[in-house]
Formats: sequence, structure tokens, C-alpha cells
Amino acid sequence: MRNRWLPVGVLAGVLFLINVIARLVGEFAIGDDASAQDWVSTAMFVAVGLVTGVLAFRWGRGRPLDSWSGDVAAIIAAGMLLTVLVGPFINGDTPFTNGAGSFFAQIWLYLGFTIGGAVLGYLVLMVLGWDYRSQSLKRYQESRLASARPVRNRRTTIRR
Repeated sequence: MRNRWLPVGVLAGVLFLINVIARLVGEFAIGDDASAQDWVSTAMFVAVGLVTGVLAFRWGRGRPLDSWSGDVAAIIAAGMLLTVLVGPFINGDTPFTNGAGSFFAQIWLYLGFTIGGAVLGYLVLMVLGWDYRSQSLKRYQESRLASARPVRNRRTTIRR
């Protein structure tokens, strides 16, 4: 049980750590510049999407899709809940400081970038032919060709 949920917790913590770093950079290095704050926020979402993309790429090579997709969904959900509900307290705010619209916009952006990153990582893996299913089909084909019976060379004559 520990071997399954430890990576999920650690990776959800990594997603939250990316958010913490972005919030601290926005708070101390940037200040009140709104356009720079938007850039930091966008960079945070891109980084979170890259992490889930790399995760899907790595896990998709060695395991079938149905065995790791639930773990990735749990990582995304836990990271999102930490980011949306706990993250604002780092800046001294609350989750609904900027209103419900901002709260739900952050949820949709987070889900869009993380799910999009995971799908993109797995699609790249499939295009390269390195995913678990493609490798299984390749091994099956090689085993079938290795055990195939030799073809007899029948000599055919043309009769006129």
C-alpha cells in the first residue's frame, strides 16, 4: 500500500511546491506589478503541466494506461486542492479573497494545464511507439513470427 500512495503524495507535494515557489516569487520579487504577476502565474501553470506530462510519459512506458491513470488523477486532484485551498494562505490571503470567479478560474486553469500536460505526454509516448500497449503488441508480433512455420516453396508450372 505504501509503495502505491507514497509516489502519489510526493508528486502532489511537488505540484504544490511549484505553486509555493511561484507565490513567493510573486510576493517578494515582483510586488504589485500585475502583468509580471500574470507571467509568474502562467509560468507556474506551464511548469505544473510539464510535470504531469513528464509523469505520464515515464509511467506510460512501463505500465498499462488503466493502472497509472487513476494515480495521476489523484495527484492532480490533491495538488489542485492544496494549491487552491492552502496556497493563498502563503500570501496572507484566503481562497475567496478575489471572489468566487477567481477561485473557480484558478481551478479550471489548473485542471486544464495538468490534464492537458498528462494527455500531451502520453500522446508523445504513443506517437513514438514507446507506450506499454505498443511494446506489448511488438513483443507479441515478434513471438508469433519467431514460432511461425516455414513456408513451403511450391513450384508451380504454367500449363497452356
